[in-house]
Amino acid sequence: MVLALASAPALAQYGPDSRYSDEDYEGYARAVPENISYGYAQVLRADEVVDVVRTRTPEERCDDVEYRESGSTTTGTVVGALVGAALGNQVGKGDGRKAATVAGAVAGGAIGNNIARQRAEAEARGCRIVEVEREETQVVGYDVEYMYKGEKYVSRLPYDPGNRLRVRVSVTPDEAGYVR
Repeated sequence: MVLALASAPALAQYGPDSRYSDEDYEGYARAVPENISYGYAQVLRADEVVDVVRTRTPEERCDDVEYRESGSTTTGTVVGALVGAALGNQVGKGDGRKAATVAGAVAGGAIGNNIARQRAEAEARGCRIVEVEREETQVVGYDVEYMYKGEKYVSRLPYDPGNRLRVRVSVTPDEAGYVR
């Protein structure tokens, strides 16, 4: 009799007046909701888990070759002078326009010469593009030791939980302990 009274609340939970009916469990097609609750555990320690990540990036590498004057800056000087003259011709009127054209040609020629000289120097140095491999360490997770209701647990998490960790608690019967 005591056993029947003790089991009455459990039976009433799934009785005809509950939101679960016998139709829901026909042939055990639908599972009984789990007994789940949530709590907080005290974090004892959180150790970073690191991994070495390798990346490859292109870089310009130049051999130690002495600079050789190539003398091919003439084209750059001429093109720069023509562009500078055309721009200078757009400024002023009369004699001012002529002066601006000459000044533009001189400035453009100097700029064109400089650009051509820099390009020739880079080619003379024997520069090339190579892939350089680099290694760096990255944090990939945390090994967390925590205590819940007097028991210690360890889990690997993708984040540092701080001082407290929310835990999901599920209680299920131990069917292996059943003896007939």
